[in-house]
Amino acid sequence: MAVTIKDIAEAAGVSRGTVDRVLHNRSGVNPEVAKKVRDIADKLGFVPNKAGKILAARKQPIKFAYLLPSSARSFFKEVINGVRRAERELSDYGVTVDVKFFKDFKTETHVKDIKKVYSQGYSGFCFTTLDTPAVQLAVHDIIQNGKPVVSVNSDVPDSGRICYVGTNYLGAGKTAAGMTNFIIHSPLKILIITGSYNIRGHKERIKGFEEGLNSHKIDYTIVDTIEAEDDDDFSYSKTKDFLKTNSEINCIFVAAAGSTGVCQAVEELNRKDIHVIAFDEVPSIKKYIQSGLIKFTIGQEPELQGYMGIQKLFSWLMEDGKRISSDYITQTIIKIKENIAEY
Repeated sequence: MAVTIKDIAEAAGVSRGTVDRVLHNRSGVNPEVAKKVRDIADKLGFVPNKAGKILAARKQPIKFAYLLPSSARSFFKEVINGVRRAERELSDYGVTVDVKFFKDFKTETHVKDIKKVYSQGYSGFCFTTLDTPAVQLAVHDIIQNGKPVVSVNSDVPDSGRICYVGTNYLGAGKTAAGMTNFIIHSPLKILIITGSYNIRGHKERIKGFEEGLNSHKIDYTIVDTIEAEDDDDFSYSKTKDFLKTNSEINCIFVAAAGSTGVCQAVEELNRKDIHVIAFDEVPSIKKYIQSGLIKFTIGQEPELQGYMGIQKLFSWLMEDGKRISSDYITQTIIKIKENIAEY
C-alpha cells in the first residue's frame, strides 16, 4: 500500500497541512520540523504526486535489477517477496524488477556480473554483494554514470551507493552476545561459521558478538573461524570434520546462513553440550528452536528489506537524485520457542 501524507503526518506528529507545505517546499515551517518530515517521508518510501508527471515525460519504462547471492535461498526468498510487493505497488508507474543471482562469493564474479547487468540498460540497481575494493569501484562507476544503486542486506559504504537498506549487523552480534550471557554460564570455546570473509554484514556480526562478550565479561576463546559460503552442505562437512578433532568446542556462532548444516553435524555427533547461535527465521531454524537445539534466533525483516530497496530506488528517480536518501535500518527481533511461528 502506497505511503500517504496522512501516514507521514501521523509518524511525525504534525498536521497534514504541515507535511504538504514541507513536501512542496513552501515557507512557514520550522527548519527542524521540515527536516524531520522529509526524513520520515524518505524512510517510509513516500512517492510524491508529481511522480505521474515525471513518468509521463519519460520515454522509457522504469526497469530495476536486483542482483543477490544464489545461496541462502530460504532467507532471500523473503527478500524477493518484498521486491515483488514493491513491484506490484509501483506497477501503475510502469515499474518492473528483474531478480538475478551471483553464482559464488568470488570478487571477480561479482564485478563481472555487476558490469554485465549495468550494460543491460536498467534504470537502477539493488545489490547484495561483497565489500571489496574491486566491487566498490564497479558500483562507484555506475553511480558516476548517473544510475542509482542501493545496497540491500549487506552494505558497501565506500562505493558511493545512494543508501543502505538492511539490519544493524553490529547490533545484532551484540544482541546475540547478550542473549548468550543469559543462557550459557560456563567458559566458552567457540567455533565461528561465517558465509564470506568479504561480506560486510558477516564481519560486523562477528565483531559485534565479540564486543558483546567482552562487555558482559564472558570467559571465552574463539578457537577458529571457518568460511562456508552460506551453504548448508559446506557448513555440515566443515563443522563435522572440525568437531571430530576439537572436542572442547561448546558453542558454535553461525554468523550467516548454514545453520541447518551445522545443526545436522551437531546432532549426528550427539554433541548435546554444544550451544548453536543462529540468525533469521527460516524454516530449518524454526524447527531446531522447537527441538531445543537452538535456544534463540535474531531476525532482521528480510521481506521489508527487499520492499524498501525498490522503494528507495523509485523515490530517488522521482526526485531526480536531488535529495540525499537516508539509510533504512530494519528491526533486530529476538525469537525464542515461545514466540516464533511454526515452521
